[in-house]
Amino acid sequence: MKKITAILFASACLVLVGCNTVSGFGRDVQKAGEKVEESADKKK
Repeated sequence: MKKITAILFASACLVLVGCNTVSGFGRDVQKAGEKVEESADKKK
């Protein structure tokens, strides 16, 4: 669980550095959420 949390935190930092606008940030967060959701669905 700690490993997953660290990966998500690192990903969030990269997303924040990579986006230049609020709308870009929203798209980045949405894509990250989709990836987490896909991963959760695979674990079921």
